[in-house]
Amino acid sequence: MKKQLLIFTRYPEPGKTKTRLVPALGDDGAAQLHRQMAERTVSMAASFAKAHDCALTIYYQGGRVSSMKNWLGDHAYQEQYPGDLGQRLVQGFKTSFLAKNSSVIAVGTDCPGLGNDLLVKAFAALPKADVVLGPAFDGGYYLIGLSRLHAELFTDIDWGTGSVLSQTLQKADQNNLTSTILEPLHDIDRPEDIKHLSYHSLPE
Repeated sequence: MKKQLLIFTRYPEPGKTKTRLVPALGDDGAAQLHRQMAERTVSMAASFAKAHDCALTIYYQGGRVSSMKNWLGDHAYQEQYPGDLGQRLVQGFKTSFLAKNSSVIAVGTDCPGLGNDLLVKAFAALPKADVVLGPAFDGGYYLIGLSRLHAELFTDIDWGTGSVLSQTLQKADQNNLTSTILEPLHDIDRPEDIKHLSYHSLPE
């Protein structure tokens, strides 16, 4: 089983990064928090990939490949495709499956509770389920895994709202896809989410 982990993130540019946190942290503070969360996620994912024979690709917005490598290290990078989040995810999964990967998981970098154990659970579930989802407490999801492309899961979704998870599960049900749901975690998207950072360590 060829596995691939996709990380979706962006270069930490003040004023363009984690903008919903700007009222609480300012432009620089929001960008710095994003930087720390992304560094933590990539470090964890790189260790997981090495230990579990899993390919790792970082899909990025903003910056250049050189700036991403200077920041996060010598990984495989791919600039995110145009379009909304659903279109970008579809292209990421499509590219991975065309490369003959049989189990593909996509995550973001704003969920400090995501760790090696949940990635193990997600990949283990994929041979038995069409879609694996890690629900976020805000109504979205922090992880989605597929064993083949189901583009319908990413169309007509109200991205950035509290109905993303429920709409995705409804799409899965409408298309007779089996789902495995992981434990819920907190995304750090809004000022009221910052309190959840105290439970997780971030890089200095």
